[in-house]
Amino acid sequence: MSMIGRILVALAGGFVSCACIAAPVAAPVEVNTGAELLRVALSLLGVVALIFVVGWLSRRAQGRIRPGGRRIRCLESMPVGTKERVMLLEIGGTQLLVGVSPNGLRTLHVLATPIVDDSPPSAQPTGFRDLLAQWRRPS
Repeated sequence: MSMIGRILVALAGGFVSCACIAAPVAAPVEVNTGAELLRVALSLLGVVALIFVVGWLSRRAQGRIRPGGRRIRCLESMPVGTKERVMLLEIGGTQLLVGVSPNGLRTLHVLATPIVDDSPPSAQPTGFRDLLAQWRRPS
């Protein structure tokens, strides 16, 4: 088959497919908009509920991994560079000032007298990070 024959066959196939596309279609099916909206809203609520359930289960699973509660608490943390920070840790009543860097940890100072936080705890979280931290605390 020559090149011109192949081109004519391809063009004929294109015209046939165009004729099929231009053929009349069946009448559109009536859609109940209210029912579809309700279905989408219930599906969205189901997904959001699933996210909260998985988060709750993961917190419970983490509690079982570390039995005995938390013995080490991070009282405060302050960044001193792009990847470096200083942390105040409390371990069994002893407070440590620790430097954290990509190279590791280094004890900077062991406090003889613990620092007491004399500021009253804020009743309202100040930002989204605080709100999320309050939500993640184990009950």
